[in-house]
Amino acid sequence: MNAIRTMVLSLVVLFTNLAGAAAGEPRGTGDLGIVIERASGSLAIVEWSGRRVLGRVEGLGDLSHASAVFSRDQRYAYVFGRDGGLTKVDLLEMKIAKRVVQGGNSIGGAISDDGTLIAVSNYEPGGVKVFDAVTLDLVADIPAAYGPKGALSKTVGLVDAPGRRFVFSLYDAGEIWIADFSQGPNPQLTRFAGIGSQPYDGLITGDGRHYIAGLFGEDGLSHLDLWAGKPEPRRILEGYGRGEEKLPVYKMPHLEGWALAGGRFILPEVGHHELIAMDAATFAEAGRVAVHGQPVFAVARPDGRQVWVNFAHPLNDTVQVVDVPSLKIIHEFKPGPAVLHMEFTPRGDEVWISVRDADKVEIYDTRTFAKRGELKIAKPSGIFFTARATRIGL
Repeated sequence: MNAIRTMVLSLVVLFTNLAGAAAGEPRGTGDLGIVIERASGSLAIVEWSGRRVLGRVEGLGDLSHASAVFSRDQRYAYVFGRDGGLTKVDLLEMKIAKRVVQGGNSIGGAISDDGTLIAVSNYEPGGVKVFDAVTLDLVADIPAAYGPKGALSKTVGLVDAPGRRFVFSLYDAGEIWIADFSQGPNPQLTRFAGIGSQPYDGLITGDGRHYIAGLFGEDGLSHLDLWAGKPEPRRILEGYGRGEEKLPVYKMPHLEGWALAGGRFILPEVGHHELIAMDAATFAEAGRVAVHGQPVFAVARPDGRQVWVNFAHPLNDTVQVVDVPSLKIIHEFKPGPAVLHMEFTPRGDEVWISVRDADKVEIYDTRTFAKRGELKIAKPSGIFFTARATRIGL
């Protein structure tokens, strides 16, 4: 009888496994990602290890300036749309899990270090809204009010910081705020005024220590050391463009693409055809690199040896590669019209490049510069891999 029972159980297990295989093998999420299809309000779900598109998800609204973060298990993408939409996408089931329209004009977002909160930065109405990562229920509304009349400022440069905190800048007010959720759903707010004119974006270093805001209204940056007992904003690289003729700014640099590599920040200059190197210890200028056009993204390969750069219209068909130790351009090529974004695989062996006006994503070997593959994707812009889930500020 025991032998018969054992045989029956073995057959049940066998048929269960066969049925599971027929329905689709279980898979991990560590090699998945999304490519924003900005013209159609949709996204492509991709697998970078196989260089292939797995499926598409539609109905995400206005994705003309979309960005995304990922849940800690890398199963869900949270997509921030320009129309104020916050969409939670299930990457395994390839469908929208939840969607809310939380504002009139949003400009990005962040996920808390414990994975429980999603914060969204808004132009309209000015401020930051924070949501439960599971349900997308509203947890906190933080109006960016400033001045004697309580005007609302556009909020930019929103990042996550260790300790269940979010840091962001107020474009109209010239301020940096820290929203601390470590004690619960009612945030403790710390405000830093007078940081400089028109902060337009910001970044946080991978160790969670340095928050840097770019200033559009003046030549220079504003720096906040979050490890300090009492952080105080200070100006850095003041007057880096003084005495030079500025060009019309066709597209603002994206500061989350700023590179920290080899002990130096490699930063795109606003209104110049240059990158500027800044010493990561002293925050003093450490060199400049003349480049093809106005840089938009200057992104470091994960090992920090190279920085890949793309450019604003009308010179946006070109990518240049900078060798960090020498600050020399070592490679230049033209993937096609309107290169919008670049994303490295987690260990940096490949880079994926969106070429919007050619309706494709091209994939390159980062050491030989050989083309490894190409995906046909309609009007691609942002490329985001799930490995971002493990990194501060991404």
